[in-house]
Amino acid sequence: MSVDLPPLVIPFAGERYAAMDQLTALLAPPYDVISRAERVGYAARDPHNIVHLILPEAPSGADPYAAAAARLAAWRHDGVLRRDDADAVYVVAQDYALPSGERRTRLGMFAAVRAEPFATRRVRPHEQTHSAPKADRLALLRATRTSLESIFLLAPDADRALAQALAQAARGVPAARAELDGVGIRMWTVTGARAGELAALAGRAQLYIADGHHRYETAVAFAAEDPRADRVLSFIVSSHDPGLAILPTHRIVFGVARDAAKLIEQWRTWFEVGRVAPCMDRVERLAELGRDRTACIVAFPDDYDVTLVLKPDAALDRVPGMARTPAVRALDVARIETLVVQYILGAGTATPSLAYTPDPRAAFEAVRNGRAAAAVLLNPTKVEQVFAVADAGDVMPPKSTYFAPKVPAGLVLRPLA
Repeated sequence: MSVDLPPLVIPFAGERYAAMDQLTALLAPPYDVISRAERVGYAARDPHNIVHLILPEAPSGADPYAAAAARLAAWRHDGVLRRDDADAVYVVAQDYALPSGERRTRLGMFAAVRAEPFATRRVRPHEQTHSAPKADRLALLRATRTSLESIFLLAPDADRALAQALAQAARGVPAARAELDGVGIRMWTVTGARAGELAALAGRAQLYIADGHHRYETAVAFAAEDPRADRVLSFIVSSHDPGLAILPTHRIVFGVARDAAKLIEQWRTWFEVGRVAPCMDRVERLAELGRDRTACIVAFPDDYDVTLVLKPDAALDRVPGMARTPAVRALDVARIETLVVQYILGAGTATPSLAYTPDPRAAFEAVRNGRAAAAVLLNPTKVEQVFAVADAGDVMPPKSTYFAPKVPAGLVLRPLA
């Protein structure tokens, strides 16, 4: 890694809502997980909710990006948003529940990360991006010249120094509290030497994008247009934070019913096939089966749930459509996508549709109530697997990871130079 490059992570003077005691009404999730109906709901919470900026609307024929810029300028003029006086990092604790009911707290911090091409290898992706979302975000960034929401990065933090420093910073009374969709939020502002120390710990090695690939690439593109805008608002979490969770993204297949018996015979080529007892917890059974090998549970109507455990001698490198690098071929999601999901999708004559959910109960219910033809439940991808794919320069299949909870938009903004 070149020593001539600027520091990867630095503190910055953030811009925040003046009404910090009303944050609950002002926050929203990242733009790309908000449905049309949900946008209406967040917008109705408060006329200054951040969704008015990250998903701007304008009268027919008007430019929504220009409307967002005008709205942002008005909020600044009216004192709705205020710039902090000093550079800082913003430590945030998110208190949340997993689908299993287990409670966790994830700690991270907002800082300014260098927006530089992936060729430097200091920021590493694991996801394929698409042109339309990047064009949308670039138009918004050009208009507002502000990082309105962050990307989400993981720091390797092998010695856990960052995790420990963040825990220390979060011991005092928080500067702000809020709640977003059932997730409790606490935030501390860290300035001075301590802010510099936290930034240095976060940026001492490469960082990995967890969420926000399109936003990061957009920031890099904008920095190429204007070198003064060379940093992007980022939320950085230690990969060893005890509250970090990656949920699996289960697959739900809609369409006409599938012939389960015929599919099972095909799967016997690759998998050891079993059944799940009606009284058994499906998620616990799946975790047990997948401890040492790739496993999944396929749910069909009429409580017909099948376990598939990959055979030890399966020659996956000879399977058409499998990934090009060993790092991706080792992923449960890549194997199951090719050998299980694609077989289900191709088993009917009508065109099926595919949906995704991190909640196993939602996947099962879709099958049990007759709305879906099948559901495929997976074990979660591991953090070290995300790193391995990124280190190999490869990308994961779509919907391979679901980092929970999402990083809220609206806690802090970063105006660009």
